[in-house]
Amino acid sequence: MKLKHRRLTFVLLGLLLLAGAAALILNAARDTLVFFYSPSDLATRDLPTSRPIRLGGLVEEGSLKRGDDGVVRFVVTDLESTVPVVYRGLLPDLFREGQGVVAQGTLGPDGVFIATEVLAKHDENYMPPEVAEAIKKSGQWKPGEAAEGAGQ
Repeated sequence: MKLKHRRLTFVLLGLLLLAGAAALILNAARDTLVFFYSPSDLATRDLPTSRPIRLGGLVEEGSLKRGDDGVVRFVVTDLESTVPVVYRGLLPDLFREGQGVVAQGTLGPDGVFIATEVLAKHDENYMPPEVAEAIKKSGQWKPGEAAEGAGQ
């Protein structure tokens, strides 16, 4: 085998190994990705119930109910669609009705979102940028109200 062919074989073998390593890394990363959805997205898409996702929107006024067993129930809305949420644990101190919230968990087969984590921001006007965008898309955006702090 000529030196030129041997070099080409090593380069091709190296590229093949590099492509295989990249494929393995991307496959492993895909399992750890958590995608963000608004309530309208969940209403229009068919998502697997076992995959963890993030649900963002506003906590609907009058929907917060605390059970004696530590279970908290509330509804997340983007002013177009709503999703009921069940969470067991302590909510952030700044969690309120009418405020932007992001919950991480899984969507149950019955359409109830089972949250494992609930996030709220310190600013009372806070709204996650994705939620603000979803509310703008729904045509319900009202400048000057709680959505004013979007993207801060």
